[in-house]
Amino acid sequence: MSKLFVGGLAWATNDASLKEHFEQFGEVTDAKVITDRETGRSRGFGFVTFSESDSANSALQELNGSELDGRTIRVDTATERSRGGGGGPRRGGGGGGGSRW
Repeated sequence: MSKLFVGGLAWATNDASLKEHFEQFGEVTDAKVITDRETGRSRGFGFVTFSESDSANSALQELNGSELDGRTIRVDTATERSRGGGGGPRRGGGGGGGSRW
């Protein structure tokens, strides 16, 4: 399996339209537009997984710079984000609430 990163997505693009755009190059096993956890709105990028790496390579060559839902998309090989190390919990706001006596 080969996974591609797709950036520059229109707000209107959803999982189904993303999958449909890439299916012309082979079997798409998964297509996911990444959404904001709080608003549910697209974050403007997603991932497409092909069952065959040749299909993914063809899609990468042909669709990078193509248009989807009125926007020019960027297609690249997806890299797995390493888990653990760095980052840690989100830092936010500071102390909050004063002390208890």
